[in-house]
Amino acid sequence: MARGRTIAIVSGVTVLVVGAAAGGAYYVLHTRGTPAETAQRFAAAWQSGDRNAMTAELAAPKQLTAYDQQRTGLAVESTAIKLGRVSEGDGRASVPYTATLGLKNVGSWSYQGTIDLVVADRTWKVDWKPATLHPSLAEGASFALKTSWPRRAEITDADGDRIDTGTVGGSVQQLVGYLDKATKKDVTKLGSSYKVGQAVGRGGLQETFQEKLAGTPATEIKLGDKTLETIEGAEGEPVQTTLDPRAQAAAVTAVKEIDKPTSLVAIRPSTGEILAVVNNVGGFNRALDGRYPPGSTFKAVTAIGLLAAGVSPQDQVTCPMYATVGGLKIRNSDKEEFGSLSFLDSFAHSCNTTFAPLAKSKLGAGKLFEAAEDVGFNQPLNIGVPATKASFPKAESDAELAAESFGQARITASPLTMASVAAAIAAGTWRPPTLVSSIKQKAKERALPDGVKEALHSMMSAVVTKGTAKSAGLPSGTHGKTGTAEYGTGEELDSHAWFMGFKGNVAFAVVVEGGGGGGKVAAPVAATFLKSL
Repeated sequence: MARGRTIAIVSGVTVLVVGAAAGGAYYVLHTRGTPAETAQRFAAAWQSGDRNAMTAELAAPKQLTAYDQQRTGLAVESTAIKLGRVSEGDGRASVPYTATLGLKNVGSWSYQGTIDLVVADRTWKVDWKPATLHPSLAEGASFALKTSWPRRAEITDADGDRIDTGTVGGSVQQLVGYLDKATKKDVTKLGSSYKVGQAVGRGGLQETFQEKLAGTPATEIKLGDKTLETIEGAEGEPVQTTLDPRAQAAAVTAVKEIDKPTSLVAIRPSTGEILAVVNNVGGFNRALDGRYPPGSTFKAVTAIGLLAAGVSPQDQVTCPMYATVGGLKIRNSDKEEFGSLSFLDSFAHSCNTTFAPLAKSKLGAGKLFEAAEDVGFNQPLNIGVPATKASFPKAESDAELAAESFGQARITASPLTMASVAAAIAAGTWRPPTLVSSIKQKAKERALPDGVKEALHSMMSAVVTKGTAKSAGLPSGTHGKTGTAEYGTGEELDSHAWFMGFKGNVAFAVVVEGGGGGGKVAAPVAATFLKSL
């Protein structure tokens, strides 16, 4: 047979030479490339999902409808094609392959098939038909998944008790989220192993950890009515939060009777774990997403920079009624003045007229910016639920620097942010706050400058023992900083009440929207929280 084929080709050449140049006859009959090369190009295009490149290798124009349906019907995320040895004869060739498809929410599925090739236009091309995609695929048949889901796993607090039952308090429910019926949009996002109407997580941890909690379904890969393979599923994995039930209960007790929107966040300084998140008003999660000027709680951050720059708690400074920096006239709360006093006492009495001039003379915009970033400002947050990062723009003038030194200007922060600042001061290291310990953090830990921790501890203790929080009823051993953050426009501005601090291995921050003075309003909330612990 091979001899006959050779003779026929030679005979053809003899005839063609009569009417053409000798070289032209060879060109007409010569087949470019090899079947192996064509199969490799086709397989590479198949792997990468390049339909145009796949189509370019076909012997005749074809719609790759079956290929598209397989990808959508099985939620194919990845494809690997391994080719075998080429078989060739009589102007045709075939290449066996093993296809391994990564299926979203399911796992991997492998099967074997064959790519047939023919010579078309003197080039080896793929003889495409549905069976090229899968040996059992006939025209008009379609792939589908039939799934059986395991029981959804639990979300728990730090003690391992469930907090996803719907019977927990509203603040915890905000963090947990809820179950809802899947929409077409959800199925597009999650994969075709999900069906419209199936329970999926919506909001909070239920949505963030949807795939982990749901597990993997036992899945039949169907082609029409035929089951091609059954893939075993896997149970969902529980998500354990860092919420401490005692701290959460104490926080609820502290805020529930306040008649204005109030939020409290508590953090463990040694780890950055979030112990409690509470809002006394539902809806918007002010504790994590609030954007407030931090007011004089930010003096703790400015103090970090000043202490690192060589200022000592015992240094003598002045606290006049008014000071002017960069053309900005500054006053203290209630127009107080304390004359000459120590830097420690200036901090305890929250003297704006001390901090603004010192920020200009000792720090400048750059160093204050560095101090802010060292305790979490402008750092990405990855706690498992939405949380707005604190914003600290670098001052563009001396007047803005002065305002920033006591937490005004364009600075914004949430209770979560200020609780993490307090935690950094307590431990001497800022740690990214987290609600789920298994989450990989985007931001890195940052140690405070040498000597700052001890000095600032003494200054924050003075706030409680003889400063602006003296009358708040805070338990012994509490370190803190009050804040009265003005907002709005006009001659007489309203104020948010702040208090942040720590006691032992618990750091916290409280904000009362429109509450007024931090020492009179927010600090007593913190006192109730600590006593309830």
